[in-house]
Amino acid sequence: MNSEELKRGPGIMDETLEVTAYCGYRGEEVPRTFSLHKKTIEVIEITDAWIEEDPGDRTRKRFFKVKGSDGHTHQIYYNEHASAWFYARKKKE
Repeated sequence: MNSEELKRGPGIMDETLEVTAYCGYRGEEVPRTFSLHKKTIEVIEITDAWIEEDPGDRTRKRFFKVKGSDGHTHQIYYNEHASAWFYARKKKE
């Protein structure tokens, strides 16, 4: 699966991210920092987290809504099938 195939919805392409994550005792990664447009953003707080699974191919995505050091709220996710992090959206708080 390539990045062109990883879509959030019709016509919406999610951007791949470089993420520094902490792997807890259960083995699940939690984001600590991510690079967006060559800028490193620290995760100040995880305000929400959830899992979505595609009913067709059973691909699991672990979503995180985070407050960033840039003053924005970001939504990022880890696609378990692709073993990659993606950026979904940004919201000014």
